[in-house]
Amino acid sequence: MVQDIYIIDDDKYSLQDLKQLFSDNYDFRFTNVSTEEINKALINIPSLIIINEDNIGRDIEELCSTIRKNEDNSITPIIVLSSNGEKEHRINVLKTAVEYYIKKPVDQEYLYYTIKNIMRLLYTNRRVSPLTGLPGNVQIHAELKKRLFNKEEFAVLYLDLDNFKAYNDVYGFIKGDEIIKFTARTIVRNIHNLENNDSFVGHIGGDDFVAIVSKADYDELCRNIINEFDQEILSYFTEEDRNRGYIEVANRRGILEDFPLTSISIGVVDVEIDRFNNILEIGEVGAQVKHVAKTMLGSSYAIDRRREQ
Repeated sequence: MVQDIYIIDDDKYSLQDLKQLFSDNYDFRFTNVSTEEINKALINIPSLIIINEDNIGRDIEELCSTIRKNEDNSITPIIVLSSNGEKEHRINVLKTAVEYYIKKPVDQEYLYYTIKNIMRLLYTNRRVSPLTGLPGNVQIHAELKKRLFNKEEFAVLYLDLDNFKAYNDVYGFIKGDEIIKFTARTIVRNIHNLENNDSFVGHIGGDDFVAIVSKADYDELCRNIINEFDQEILSYFTEEDRNRGYIEVANRRGILEDFPLTSISIGVVDVEIDRFNNILEIGEVGAQVKHVAKTMLGSSYAIDRRREQ
């Protein structure tokens, strides 16, 4: 996934220098904004913000505080480049929760590896799920907001497991965690196999996942995920349960109840431009369409393709 880095600079010299510095690295995308366009940067929720203090017509401390007060950018790293070497000034800027203050003239190699290492650390820390290594709700919401703001056409897949609690009750949480990790791998592998697609996979928590993809054959994608899941999930059951086709779970009264083997349900929301006003509306439709998928026996999917009139 390409990492967006915004440079706040009232001219474009810094942008040109950074593009040249990273000319052989396609993992980063640099965008220049003036101080008057700061909201553009904040709405797009960049991975990193670089401020060239010498070329902005705004107080640096006030600007950094504005960024930090923005809920979506509260954890976005900030690098300040400045020719002001006074200690008191540097400390005051750092007090606004700026990660790095680099005094000019800037050594290009030092800046290159500072940016790369910040992005590496950020990527590691944002993998908030220690179980699956996938981004969590903060990053999921940020990704959805960004795409809505940019008026992109995309689809959101809401995925979760059926009869997973019954599996945990019989096989225990450790083996249940193995199924969660297997599910994550299956989703990621199929999503990333899409060609020329700006995709994102997140872990809401428990057995709930979200995938965001650009225009693709959603029917084929869902079928591929389901086919792979249904084939591999059998290895997580005993031979007896596989042959029987269900597991037995004692309820609170000690009476055995039969539950089908774990399956996966997928609800897909096709997000057309201007159809939704916010991510809550997408989530509401996602819950509805996933409910439709869960009413079907076994692994299944449903796609919402309604168009606004």
